[in-house]
Amino acid sequence: MSDLFAASGLDQNTARPLADRVRPQKLADVVGQDRLLGPDGALSRMLKTRSLGSLIFWGPPGTGKTTVARLLADETDLVFEQISAIFSGVADLKKVFETARARRIGGRATLLFVDEIHRFNRAQQDSFLPVMEDGTITLVGATTENPSFELNAALLSRAHVMTFEPLNGAAIEKLLSRAEALEERPLPLTGDARSVLVRMADGDGRSALTLAEDVWRAAEEGETFDADRLQAIVQRRAPVYDKSQDGHYNLISALHKSVRGSDPDASLYWFCRMLDGGEDPMYLARRLIRMAVEDIGLADPNALVQANAARDAYQMLGSPEGELALAQSVVYLATAPKSNGVYVAYKSAMKSARASGSLLPPKHILNAPTRLMKDEGYGADYQYDHDAPDGFSGQDYFPETIGRQTYYQPPDRGFERELRKRLDYWARLRRQKTAGDAD
Repeated sequence: MSDLFAASGLDQNTARPLADRVRPQKLADVVGQDRLLGPDGALSRMLKTRSLGSLIFWGPPGTGKTTVARLLADETDLVFEQISAIFSGVADLKKVFETARARRIGGRATLLFVDEIHRFNRAQQDSFLPVMEDGTITLVGATTENPSFELNAALLSRAHVMTFEPLNGAAIEKLLSRAEALEERPLPLTGDARSVLVRMADGDGRSALTLAEDVWRAAEEGETFDADRLQAIVQRRAPVYDKSQDGHYNLISALHKSVRGSDPDASLYWFCRMLDGGEDPMYLARRLIRMAVEDIGLADPNALVQANAARDAYQMLGSPEGELALAQSVVYLATAPKSNGVYVAYKSAMKSARASGSLLPPKHILNAPTRLMKDEGYGADYQYDHDAPDGFSGQDYFPETIGRQTYYQPPDRGFERELRKRLDYWARLRRQKTAGDAD
């Protein structure tokens, strides 16, 4: 292999990707993961006891999961072995387990690093359980997906989940400085362009170093790139989140909670983040309708009208013109009075309905189209509300065995303030009627 590099005129070391050459050689050099590797970090505490259990590393790409796994093996004197769930099957796992068992008999333990472990199916994940339990391997699985959804409960119960954070700007800058020291030359970027490169990396250290490598390759002697030239050269923008995975659910959660929290500015920010990330505007339109009924409800009945109108406007105009209608709906919902009164009442009524079984309505509110049904008391003593004073009879419409229930309790804000007045008024009439009947 060294002859190949020599024949091509390339140095073997410089032919390796920059990200590989800058890879930390000890845990203290890992950047951006102080919660795990700081003085009181979870992994630091484990290393102090020299007792390393099986782990699941959860976090976005380029945050150091593979590097930390390799360095943990060095720190604990374990043999590091790595496989990828993308390229490995049952036969590969059996071979790895057999090798680890033989190694264990020889007095060496194995740290098995499984990249993209969520790609293994349920049966493949279960195959790790016996070798984890008998100490054949110490498993370190890496995943970009939420382990709660993608990994078996049995596997999760035998491993600690360690969350890796996206690298912040300061951590990316440390990596770039190390790269400059290694290359013995500064990045040929203006200050603004360097900030743009950091943002382009989007928390991914490997991506930042790859971008830096592209800049050095493109720059001629004495040339310095500004932000526009940088973007033209690398043809890169912030990575688009996968709409079927965690990024999607995290951002829609942020949008929903910002609307619920009556913050139109934050709501617009997360709305635009999702649009910019390639989200389907019709998905956002559907979620806005849900917010209108869940978090605003009858505090502002027009919120649902606005959300539906925004959806219709988008369908009429298409993108990008129709997105302004959705943005208007976002602002309207965020600034509307909030109430989950109907939402809470619905859940409470559903719980009661499921618990009460097949109870019949009281006979006085049942129709009696036949003579037999009239003889059975159907419709007897029903009071037609329009004929009653105030248009309110005050009759009880619940099944007799459960009696009157209260599910809907509107808060004293927005339009529901008026509904509260009506309900209180009808409650007084009902009490008066009950007292009159008792007399």
